[in-house]
Amino acid sequence: MKAIAINGSPRKGWNTDMLLQQALKGAADAGAETELIQLSELTFSGCRSCFACKKAGAETGRCMWKDDLQPVFEKMLSADVVFMGSPIYLGNVSGMMFCLMERLVFSLLSYDDYSKRLFQGKTNSCFFFTMNVPKVYAKTAYHGIMKQYASAMKRLGGSTEYYAACDTLQFEDYSKFAAGTFDEAHKRKVREEQFPKDLQAAYDIGLRLAADIQQKGS
Repeated sequence: MKAIAINGSPRKGWNTDMLLQQALKGAADAGAETELIQLSELTFSGCRSCFACKKAGAETGRCMWKDDLQPVFEKMLSADVVFMGSPIYLGNVSGMMFCLMERLVFSLLSYDDYSKRLFQGKTNSCFFFTMNVPKVYAKTAYHGIMKQYASAMKRLGGSTEYYAACDTLQFEDYSKFAAGTFDEAHKRKVREEQFPKDLQAAYDIGLRLAADIQQKGS
């Protein structure tokens, strides 16, 4: 059993990365082999609109453009569980994660029949989102976009869900940044009281999704 996590944040070791690491720890405790992929360390672009994945007789369900994302897609489509992670920037996922999703979803989309599944496997997935806005605001402003990205993962054939960690700590030292809009004391309180719960939730999700695969395979 294989579980991989893909970090769409440029901040290695920070909020999104920490959630993904906990999800992988949960999956590992359920017996999965795990791997964490940092998109910030790869060189790639968004869809080139080459339509190679749509040519008659071409291998379907695969992005054909050869760059650092190609082996990532292969790992995703061979994994039993996939954890995606991205901060919310300007109301959307990071640019790196958008490029990945653009190419993944388009290559899995049939131009003959939009309802057709080109990938016949069953990969469970969870999309983790981090953001500095409060949970109440996230539910009203970002629920749609988070649900959209999680739903796109249905093309992998397994269960899909998402989890949002809100009101996250942005800096270790707020005095070094022009960030007067934010209340540092409040941010640190959320970090101390809520973020550990978010990390535990990520672990629990990882454990559950991997255990689900284990049970169905036994």
